[in-house]
Amino acid sequence: MRNVSELPASEDGVRIFVERLWPRGLSKESARIDIWLSDIAPSTELRKWYNHIPEIWPEFQKRYQSELRENDNVVQGLKKKIDTTDISLIFAAKDVARNSAVVLKSYLEKRVFSLKTNSLSFSIFYSKKT
Repeated sequence: MRNVSELPASEDGVRIFVERLWPRGLSKESARIDIWLSDIAPSTELRKWYNHIPEIWPEFQKRYQSELRENDNVVQGLKKKIDTTDISLIFAAKDVARNSAVVLKSYLEKRVFSLKTNSLSFSIFYSKKT
């Protein structure tokens, strides 16, 4: 895991930000993001409904996976990127265990293709100012 204030590591590969909203107080230049893939993030409605409430995490996972199935063209675009290079999914949530990037990684591993354990990594990306 990597804080946004740290320099990206060589093993990060292409750093893909997978959130719909850009964090307040953080410039795009300082974030060192290669691709912002906002279309793969949960819908605004789902994001607001979930609101990082731990008790509804299981239902959030189901609903977001459903959105991913309906958004197959964007998922396949990400798969093509993964097929050609190492990537890190970068997210803004402070909860490392329960966030949309965790669901996305699991979805990719189980439904799109089998990944080697270490071929898709995560980095934490958040603004200390939020």
